[in-house]
Amino acid sequence: MSLPNQLTLLRIVLTPVVAWMLFRETYSWKMAAFAVYFIASLTDWYDGYVARKWGIVTKWGKFLDPLADKVLVLSTMACFSLLGYFPMWMVVVVLVRDIGITILRTYALIKGRQVVTSLLAKAKTFFQMSVIYLIFFLHLLADHQNSSLLNKILLWCQSINLVIGLMVLVVFLTIVSGITYFIVNRRHVRSMSVELFRIFIPSN
Repeated sequence: MSLPNQLTLLRIVLTPVVAWMLFRETYSWKMAAFAVYFIASLTDWYDGYVARKWGIVTKWGKFLDPLADKVLVLSTMACFSLLGYFPMWMVVVVLVRDIGITILRTYALIKGRQVVTSLLAKAKTFFQMSVIYLIFFLHLLADHQNSSLLNKILLWCQSINLVIGLMVLVVFLTIVSGITYFIVNRRHVRSMSVELFRIFIPSN
């Protein structure tokens, strides 16, 4: 297995580690969760860099890399939802969109076809990760309320419902980028729909 794919798999392996650490109650575990999440996020950049530099971009890597991103982001978002930062329905919206796109990508891979990823979809992923970093910051900040300045920052963020507002934008970008993705790759959508129709509704 190539180094980029190994890094991608490492991102998936680190995901449950982040989730487990997030539910530990001490500040040290929370910091450890952030550190592991940062390392996992870093592999997203580095595996792509290595693949392009060494010319070892593979079909398997093109499929696995965005899937690993979705696993990391969705799992971390679900953890923060369970910790009370925002409602779970927001995570469900992202999950449904990602499942649909993963099914389409899998179909295209099986057929040996190329799917097109829009800039909006990449922007959505970047924004999702940025929001997660902000929530991590607030999560760590909650343990330092003895500092008047940090306490004021935390209270201000809570007073304007900053996390909820940003997550609304995440959901909006998720829906719009998903619709755009299916429109751009409508040829694959039509082809897959025809094949599914023939499977479930045979002609004779």
